[in-house]
Amino acid sequence: MSLSRPSAVIFDWDNTLVDTWPVIHDSMNTTLEQMGCALWTIDETKERVRRSLREAFPDLFGDRWETARDVFYERFRKIHLERLEVLKGAESLLKSLYAKKIYLGVVSNKSGENLRREANHLDWNRYFGQIIGAMDAEKDKPAIEPVIMALAGSKIVPGPDVWFVGDTKIDMECAYNSGCLPILVRNTPPDSKEFGEFMPEMHFSGCDTLATLASTL
Repeated sequence: MSLSRPSAVIFDWDNTLVDTWPVIHDSMNTTLEQMGCALWTIDETKERVRRSLREAFPDLFGDRWETARDVFYERFRKIHLERLEVLKGAESLLKSLYAKKIYLGVVSNKSGENLRREANHLDWNRYFGQIIGAMDAEKDKPAIEPVIMALAGSKIVPGPDVWFVGDTKIDMECAYNSGCLPILVRNTPPDSKEFGEFMPEMHFSGCDTLATLASTL
């Protein structure tokens, strides 16, 4: 499948544009320890952290989930900016698309406040029309509501000419739910066992390879 010029590109954030697994893992284990739970390995963190906190924590911690939320965010805010790492090719990709006047947005299940703090820290907020995180919309990813918010003001509606770029099944599911083109960006190729009915239309090993294609649009 070849890619034509999109009207808009919506990006996931964590581990699509920036590497935040070490921060998430640290914050999660700090929370688990304080809540008296067994700690996770980094692989377990990568496997289990998919949904937004407001959806995942009640299942993990029951009626103590709000206490766990406060512990997680306190630790996260202490360390996330100093440990924030840009993935290879991410800024080149954003610059290339922005220079071509393609509308860009973000839909993430990270707290909207922390998400925008990171974008501002990197001076990337200038690239995006909207940066939408968890709790910003009535529902979080994979629902369509944050996608609609991410396109607000652009006069663009969700559809196959809008790319949804992410690194996990939940990103691809969000693309399907909103009718956008699902594009997977990560080193590991997709397989049907992991993605099921939400297989990506295209796979790129990283932002740098997608940037190479974007330069030709």
